[in-house]
Amino acid sequence: MRVQLLALSFLVAVASPALAAQADQTFMSKAQVMALVDKAKADRKGDAANTIEPILTMAPYRTQLEYRTATAPAAVHEKDAELMIVLQGQGNIVTGGKLVNEKRNNANNLGGDSIMGGNLQAVVVGDSLLVPAGSPHQVIPTGGQPIVLMTMHVPHPPQNWPPAN
Repeated sequence: MRVQLLALSFLVAVASPALAAQADQTFMSKAQVMALVDKAKADRKGDAANTIEPILTMAPYRTQLEYRTATAPAAVHEKDAELMIVLQGQGNIVTGGKLVNEKRNNANNLGGDSIMGGNLQAVVVGDSLLVPAGSPHQVIPTGGQPIVLMTMHVPHPPQNWPPAN
């Protein structure tokens, strides 16, 4: 019994730092989020159109702050829906249509220069938008200031979701 307790204590001691490094962040105050806006502004490299800072994580979900100073390329997330909430600034979000000069960015995402034939939605602070998985989308800041978004990628549910009773 003592050997088992000693072994368990050893495992907990060894595993604790690794577990702590992977801890979920499930709350962030408004002050902390606003500090992330300042951090994103400071971390921006050159003429980068988008600077990203993590907000909350709980696998497989994550929210992030996106500090967008210019129009970034259009995107399609093939396996994730994306929730966008405007925290600062204003802009246009184009959804639907077809990517112009489509290219594969990685196994789950496509990119393009812009979108042809999409729907333009003007957005301001407090507005929310949900982009379905597989839908082209592009964020365009307007008003001469950056647009700051909180975004959350939501994995597309399996075909048999929700489970039958």
